[in-house]
Amino acid sequence: MKKLINKVDDVLNESLSGFAATHADLVSLSLEPKFLTRAGGTPNGKVALISGGGSGHEPMHAGFVGMGMLDAACPGEIFTSPTPDQMLAAAQAVAPNAGVLFIVKNYSGDVMNFEMAAEMMEGEHATVLTNDDVAVEDSLYTQGRRGVAATVIVEKIVGAAAEQGADLAACKALGDRVNGASGTMGVALTSCTVPAAGKPTFDLSADEIEMGVGIHGEPGRRRVKAMDANEIVAEMVEAIAASIEPKSGDDVILLVNGMGGTPSMELYLIAEAARRLCGERRLTVARSLVGNYCTSLDMAGCSITLTKAGPEMLKLWDAPVHTAALRW
Repeated sequence: MKKLINKVDDVLNESLSGFAATHADLVSLSLEPKFLTRAGGTPNGKVALISGGGSGHEPMHAGFVGMGMLDAACPGEIFTSPTPDQMLAAAQAVAPNAGVLFIVKNYSGDVMNFEMAAEMMEGEHATVLTNDDVAVEDSLYTQGRRGVAATVIVEKIVGAAAEQGADLAACKALGDRVNGASGTMGVALTSCTVPAAGKPTFDLSADEIEMGVGIHGEPGRRRVKAMDANEIVAEMVEAIAASIEPKSGDDVILLVNGMGGTPSMELYLIAEAARRLCGERRLTVARSLVGNYCTSLDMAGCSITLTKAGPEMLKLWDAPVHTAALRW
């Protein structure tokens, strides 16, 4: 294993410290317990959005803390859920007077720990559970579908609504609606390597790919011989469409997400293929985003997310955002 690290046990603290120092205008960092909050605090009267999960998926979630998205993020150790005390401390730090909305990816540890934190905290709160991965219904980490890259879309759209003054019930309902309109599928060309393990999480031969891989290296739908990009995208879009059932004429948001080890050139090639297939289905790609947003350390591969989006969602998508990883 070759990694740009010092001691394995210090990776997360050193990385978070570097991130917070680089983006001191956007975030504040606590290391005991670990959480990041929006610089300047949550505006008075605004619902506070809090998310989190295991590290190794950067820029998710710390990179989405800031105006128009999250008010706080709780990073766990690599591929490990954050603890309830992290989540509770983050909720208390943002000091909401309009309530807290937890945005939680559907992984057993995340769900359990966020539930424990919610039970301990005082004040109004609600939870949006993201479960957009259409590849498999259950995995080593979940009961039901996994929460993956559509979490970015949920956080952006709901973050905009909260910024504009939507109350807790409205933010919760909107988050559930965006999640229900979204589907994601991933593909791996290589495994990821967790620093503490020191070796790839799984083995793929030089001529194999994993269709439907999870963001922790969980198995997907099937392991197959390598195909060209058009064939890969066709299978992914077909699986997503079968889940979200878009109608001819629908507008969609397209997210082509890198897993951490894929060049931008290839991601844009994937985006072009996905856009073409959407056109063949008479779907309009009204908005698109290409890049590394929900990664899996150094895995080569990508995921495709489609979200059915009407005028309200598109308007919220277009609303200003200023975070380390997303800004317009």
